[in-house]
Amino acid sequence: MATQPAAPNPGSESTPLNPESTLSLYHLLDPEVLANPYPLYHRLRTEDPVHWDPFLHAWVVTRYDDVIHVLHDFSANRTPTPEQLQQMGLSQLSPIANVMVKQMLFMDHPAHTRLRGLCSQAFTPRRVEGLRSHIQEIANRLIDAVLPGGRMDLIRDFAAPLPATVTAEMLGVPTSDHTQLKAWSADFAEMLGNFQHNPDRAHRVLGSLKEMTAYFQDAIHAQRVRPGEGLVHDLMTAEVDGDRLSEEEVIANLIVTMVGGQETTTNLIGNGVLTLLRNPDVMQQLRLNLSMIPSAVEELLRYESPSQHTARLAPADVEIGGKKIRRRDAVIAVMGAANRDPERFPDPDRLDITRKDNRHVAFGFGAHFCFGAPLARIEAQIAFSTILQRLPSLTLEPGPITWRENLGLRGLTELGVSWSKVMN
Repeated sequence: MATQPAAPNPGSESTPLNPESTLSLYHLLDPEVLANPYPLYHRLRTEDPVHWDPFLHAWVVTRYDDVIHVLHDFSANRTPTPEQLQQMGLSQLSPIANVMVKQMLFMDHPAHTRLRGLCSQAFTPRRVEGLRSHIQEIANRLIDAVLPGGRMDLIRDFAAPLPATVTAEMLGVPTSDHTQLKAWSADFAEMLGNFQHNPDRAHRVLGSLKEMTAYFQDAIHAQRVRPGEGLVHDLMTAEVDGDRLSEEEVIANLIVTMVGGQETTTNLIGNGVLTLLRNPDVMQQLRLNLSMIPSAVEELLRYESPSQHTARLAPADVEIGGKKIRRRDAVIAVMGAANRDPERFPDPDRLDITRKDNRHVAFGFGAHFCFGAPLARIEAQIAFSTILQRLPSLTLEPGPITWRENLGLRGLTELGVSWSKVMN
């Protein structure tokens, strides 16, 4: 559902299609390609940078400038209607679509501007910076819990609970609920990061949506009885020109904020630690000079982007790279490819934590730039600093590295790490 199918491109089905030989993002369904999608992105960017993908019925753009153009100028209003879902044989997903159409992620101006303005107030750089010491306390507590054991699953024990706990506090719900919030978030992310429908998971996603809706209804009612700080209170009491959000709008945007606040940061921490372990010289360089951590976070965002692609719809007939794209055609902007474009980033496949002019698009671009980026950056800075200082002999445990099957939100299912020397 993250990508609305476009009408078939003339001539795209004139010959039989072979998934094994056709240039397509379809290949991300192959675990080996998903583990390292960058050769595929390189082929797309060099052979056909504005590519009609016959399997996804969408255009795919992979050059940095084209991705910027699509993110800035194309429509985010792409959620399928119940009628379209019925035509695709997916009418059972209508409850999810009914929530998504109320989320700012799938809106254009002015509706998007209205909702974003309300939600982003909780994530201003100044307000987020004030949380730095508290986030550090959470990170230290998580390390304290695993330190004596000499090993951990970095995702389960650190990268997931850190942003989940912080997100619960930002929302104004009990932090003890963070495990449940993370489970719901991962389920709903199935609808945001994938361009294929997995019928085996639809029932679980629908169940999670029902549970989340009930949870936030209870949180709203609790706020009416005993008001407190947090985004739940902010959204239910906010007014714009005398206009108040409906309860359905409040819940829909609490859900998307909760998901965005967890998935991207968990992936950033997990991907980043794996990348550093695979580049021990860079890891040691960073350990010896922790002042480079902010720059390292930006490079890790570029190098292994937590969010790999997103879809837009052409607002009118337009030409990009010599290709004519029709109005309302779906266009997939591949940020993961743009962030490895050699025309924008010299030697893009090399991890360089001293890289200058590192204006990546890991958080998107334009009106839909991730308003939670300041919080994600601070959480990642604290996470890497804490791990480097407190686990100086960190090593990667042997075994396969498995990436999540969510094709758009790049992250690991688990990451076993261990250490032999303990320093507090």
